[in-house]
Amino acid sequence: MAMSQEGPQEILHLIETTGAEPDPGMSLVLNLDDGNSPADVMDVLSLRPFASGEHPWSRSTRLEHVKPDALLRPADSRVLREAGEDGKHSVLAAGDGWMLLSNRWSGGTAYVSVSAVTKELAAAVLEEAVRDATTPPVADQSKVEMGFWHLSRPMPSRRQRVISADTWAGIRGNYTAPVAEALDAVMGLDPARITGRLLLLHGPPGTGKTTALRALARAWSDWCQADCVLDPEVLFSDPGYLMHVAVGTDEGDSSRRWRLLILEDCDELIRGEAKQSAGQGLSRLLNLTDGMLGQGRDVLVAITTNEDLARLHPAVVRPGRCLAQIEVGPLTHAEAVRWLGEDADPARIGPEGATLAELVALRNGEQPPGTPPRSPGPGGGFYL
Repeated sequence: MAMSQEGPQEILHLIETTGAEPDPGMSLVLNLDDGNSPADVMDVLSLRPFASGEHPWSRSTRLEHVKPDALLRPADSRVLREAGEDGKHSVLAAGDGWMLLSNRWSGGTAYVSVSAVTKELAAAVLEEAVRDATTPPVADQSKVEMGFWHLSRPMPSRRQRVISADTWAGIRGNYTAPVAEALDAVMGLDPARITGRLLLLHGPPGTGKTTALRALARAWSDWCQADCVLDPEVLFSDPGYLMHVAVGTDEGDSSRRWRLLILEDCDELIRGEAKQSAGQGLSRLLNLTDGMLGQGRDVLVAITTNEDLARLHPAVVRPGRCLAQIEVGPLTHAEAVRWLGEDADPARIGPEGATLAELVALRNGEQPPGTPPRSPGPGGGFYL
């Protein structure tokens, strides 16, 4: 062990050599400074037997809704290190031929990793460590679980969150009659009746496209996992990211669910000149919906755009590609008056009707008297 001084920061170098058979010359060098925590040390120590080849097999998993009293390790394991800090509790444990690291956070999530002398032992120890460690979340009929993807180097990252989502029956009146009828058919779909893989919602801002997609995620929650891609322009420009999101890691899993990838405001990707401006992005989107990439994968893609249908690329809207293609427009004058209720002043609604965002503003008293009810420009709107 050697200690060196570099400026005002003291750095500790720990060097450990191992006599493991697979690589007797391998050593572990652990560089520490005063910015490291005990949990950081445990993270590195857990990798030592795997790095040296003593434990050539490793298995890990991430958990949500972890029970407060869950050990996250076999009951007969030997605790080597334990540390707690800032809502995180870490345990390094070992047994005959294996080592385990568990990191648990106060929000109910955890990460458990096991290295072992055999693949079977690693899998068995991990299974025992996480058995009955989680509890199903209490069902809240006003919420739905949704994943959020973004590219976080070096690997894509998916975070799951619970979001509010109205029932379709509860918000159906927010849409003009033809739109509501088209959405009725989409909300009632089941996997056996799926034809196209692309769901396109287009129309002016503030008409409730995002609200409809949240309701759709709730309506399909029994058979489809909804994921929102936060950086769709990056998704279709990076083949590795696209493969990770679209193909996943569940090959051979017969219980896998359908997935709905939600891409909001993808105007540049799907408008008429997309082939020139977006490079390969449009081609990869089309490949995902009905090309080689989409074959055998239970993936649907929902896109919202403020573009007029006539400006969209013809390949996007061709027959057979779209599961549904719905123009979400404003409510008519009569529908808008009904939406506002008995106290509505019909004179405050223009003859062309009003969007959902405008109606919400009127109901909340945010629309100044005498102002045109329709706001020009692409950026307005409370509901997307």
